[in-house]
Amino acid sequence: MDFGFTAEDDAFRAEVRAWLAAHAQGARDRRAWERALGKAGWIGLGWAQDGYGNRTASLTQQVAWAEEYARSPAPPRSGHIGENLLAPTLIVHGTDAQKSRFLPPIAAGDELWCQGYSEPGAGSDLAGVRTVAVREAGEPYFRITGQKIWTSLAHEADWCFVLARTDAGSRRHHGLSFLLVPMDQPGRVEVRPIRQMTGTSEFNEVFFDGARAHVEHVVGGEGQGWSVAMSLLGFERGVSTLAQQIGFAEELAAVVRTAVATGAARDPVVRDRIVRQWAELRTMRWNALRTLGGSGGPGAPSVAKLLWAGWHQRLGELAVLVRGAAAGVGPADWSPHAPYGLDTAQHLFLFSRADTIYGGSDQVQRTIIAERVLGLPREPKGVV
Repeated sequence: MDFGFTAEDDAFRAEVRAWLAAHAQGARDRRAWERALGKAGWIGLGWAQDGYGNRTASLTQQVAWAEEYARSPAPPRSGHIGENLLAPTLIVHGTDAQKSRFLPPIAAGDELWCQGYSEPGAGSDLAGVRTVAVREAGEPYFRITGQKIWTSLAHEADWCFVLARTDAGSRRHHGLSFLLVPMDQPGRVEVRPIRQMTGTSEFNEVFFDGARAHVEHVVGGEGQGWSVAMSLLGFERGVSTLAQQIGFAEELAAVVRTAVATGAARDPVVRDRIVRQWAELRTMRWNALRTLGGSGGPGAPSVAKLLWAGWHQRLGELAVLVRGAAAGVGPADWSPHAPYGLDTAQHLFLFSRADTIYGGSDQVQRTIIAERVLGLPREPKGVV
């Protein structure tokens, strides 16, 4: 598939750049920003062919939008989980009623979502989910009980898509269902932010104590949650990966500037590492473009995750290396209200430690490649 940019794509990119320049600077309220994006038609690009979303945009134009957004001063997105994960899943697996109910509010930036997959005993091994959803006879909803963890942006979300066990006694990937759950259920849904070593709290624990999910909000049918969940994970790659690489390039450029300023760039070993990071980043971009149309085979998402996670972690290590001894000192003095501060390089180093874990650990990605692509014997699984 040819992913060269046409004159029409360049014009679209120019429109994107101009709009972001006029609106992104100073945007701080993330929910208000999502609504501004929706009002201008920038959420749900490409959904028009399915009868939803805002603007009609080709795949290359979606790439242009994602890249320009990454270059702009716009704040991090709060609506990306709904737009980039749930919405494509609903388009493929949802009923017409589910699409009509949930896609327009996502496209308008009115409803934010979080992902209820990982649990304390089922992180990388997603099939070990123990959260249960029970439907009493005659009731129009399931009652959900269990705990999810590492739930990004749950403290901001209006809804959560939850993978839960609806077939009592089922094991592994059998008997799971994909449920759409409203978060505003006092006494039934509790969100507890998790403070990370970076000092921030993007992740949360979510406790469900009889939380309700309407039977009409089961995506793909009861008991089909595993196939729906796996389909969703495939949407985590693609256009967003290319936008992510724009941010990576900016981080690498900052490391290079620091290496020159500190004199670390005179070390041939450091120079070799910098060049290797640059070359690998270019390789990742071409690989992402090559597989964007789904032509990379069943192992493409796992290969992409292995590539960028390890690359970004090594960049974090390089960022503190070129700083020298100064990398061990925070940018501000300790205070009771701010126990420690981090500069950009320190934050990159600490946060990137998680890159090889979240979104499917490196071990899981290698197992997927081994079993589904190379046809090696399946890894023995414990009984849950």
